[in-house]
Amino acid sequence: MRLQNSLKVIKIILISAICLLTALDFSTYAQDASTADPKKGEALFKSLCASCHKRYKRAVGPALHGVTDRHDIQWIYKWIKNSAEMIKSGDAEAVAIYEEYNKVAMNAFPQLSNADVDNILAYVNVPKATKPPTSSSSSVAEAGDSSQGGFSQDLVLGLLVIVLAVLILVLFLVVKTLKSIATANGLEVEDTSSKISGKSLCAAFLKNQFLIIVAVILFLLLSAYMVYGFLMQVGVDQGYQPVQPIHYSHRIHAGDNKIECTYCHSSARVSKHSGIPSLNVCMNCHKSINEVAEETLAEGKAKYGVDYNAEIQKLYKATGWDPNTNSYANKSHPVKWIRIHNLPDFAYFNHSQHYSVAGVACQKCHGPVEEMEIMYQYAPLTMGWCINCHRETNVKIKDNKYYEKIHEELSKKYGVEKLTIAQLGGLECGKCHY
Repeated sequence: MRLQNSLKVIKIILISAICLLTALDFSTYAQDASTADPKKGEALFKSLCASCHKRYKRAVGPALHGVTDRHDIQWIYKWIKNSAEMIKSGDAEAVAIYEEYNKVAMNAFPQLSNADVDNILAYVNVPKATKPPTSSSSSVAEAGDSSQGGFSQDLVLGLLVIVLAVLILVLFLVVKTLKSIATANGLEVEDTSSKISGKSLCAAFLKNQFLIIVAVILFLLLSAYMVYGFLMQVGVDQGYQPVQPIHYSHRIHAGDNKIECTYCHSSARVSKHSGIPSLNVCMNCHKSINEVAEETLAEGKAKYGVDYNAEIQKLYKATGWDPNTNSYANKSHPVKWIRIHNLPDFAYFNHSQHYSVAGVACQKCHGPVEEMEIMYQYAPLTMGWCINCHRETNVKIKDNKYYEKIHEELSKKYGVEKLTIAQLGGLECGKCHY
């Protein structure tokens, strides 16, 4: 009787292993079947789509996860590139979406190729339980380093398949050996292969305490991993890109025209906060610049769906400026800018300490601002991200007498020529939390 129960448990394990191998083979095939790149899609999604869409829940626009199941792919291509034209033409699906979402028109993205759209769809269709690929340059670099120094996913998957195959072979040999021993000792072995059902497998599983313990442990580990993954994303707004009441192109101002960041954010040089520029700063230039060049205007409409001249008129309305009389003849209106970067109240960060004293470039934290048409949060701004920077960045003491004496003393203490910010006390809790 014990022998038959053992054989039944072994068969359960064999069936489970075969199912797992089949699932692994299928997932590998599914990955190979698509040529779209979710990493590229994530970058495009965060820069173009995240202000109005979320992957798994409704926002300003519909949730994008599973959109390929709801609409034809050719329809999606047309909708993304010019939704207004589809609504105007009377397309039933387009009109229905337009009506459902309060007649808020979606921006046109004619600059996106079909391949770009495929990459975005590959990213938004990643299952919710799967950790999405990261898009920042530092994350990509870390992934590259880990793939060179450790095990890649393909290698781990191949090793797992080999181990399961060996396990199946060993279990078959064990079954064969047990049957031979039973036959040699005159025991009758009942062939139950044709009688196995879901009910009998379940009953055999419930009778085996070892399998139950293993299943419970795996369930608890998986649950803890999912809870941890969820909690680690709370308050992390990397990629946040809201739509501002007046479109401001950092690409044109900081990139093409090479305006210094501190010309607008002047308080970053002497204050804890970088500050939101007053509209008077904008009017220093736009009293004279009331329209952009034709090439720039055409580029804005074609690539970004933005009429720069119309945005300048919004600025004039907000400040009460009358370009006909060159005076503030009209009533002004406050602009409700949407804050992008926001640290918790218990975290202290001083812009002047980093910019003026340490000489940290704005791009270190805010990314390639000079390339951003629409500003977004480039870095995660998590505690771990700040700590890593303090551990890896050396203190600049050249022409900075403030650090000369302390640098000399601590260099002797640590036996190094250059000190990191962490060695200078940059990891003390009271430095950032007070």
